[in-house]
Amino acid sequence: MADIDTWPTGRLLSVAARLVEGRFYEFLASHGLTHAGLITLHHLAEGPLAQRRLAVLCRVTDQTMSRTIERLRRAGYVDKQVDGQDRRRVLVTITPAGSQVLALAYEAERESEHLMGAVDDYEQFRQQLVKLIKTV
Repeated sequence: MADIDTWPTGRLLSVAARLVEGRFYEFLASHGLTHAGLITLHHLAEGPLAQRRLAVLCRVTDQTMSRTIERLRRAGYVDKQVDGQDRRRVLVTITPAGSQVLALAYEAERESEHLMGAVDDYEQFRQQLVKLIKTV
């Protein structure tokens, strides 16, 4: 990697993304989570949602969401029950353990030397990424 200072920006972004993604997946796995599970918990933090609505928000199929919810339920991160007003709907709720692991993931993302430690100003870096994505 001696020539890293000469790499094009696109290559730098690509390699950095793979490295951070791999480290973050390891962190998630150590807490019984997947990336899909983390996204699901993120959406549930606002309150209970129907399983179908979660699938739409997470941009996955109903079947994928069903598997994700079941994995989260077995880990104790979500509960699900039939909607009392519409028995065809399944409502999913984050549990206290789910809220706790979500907060831990947010904290690790911002403060872990292993995950994002090379970033000097996390909020500015994040804003730049959002701007980059929105303008594409």
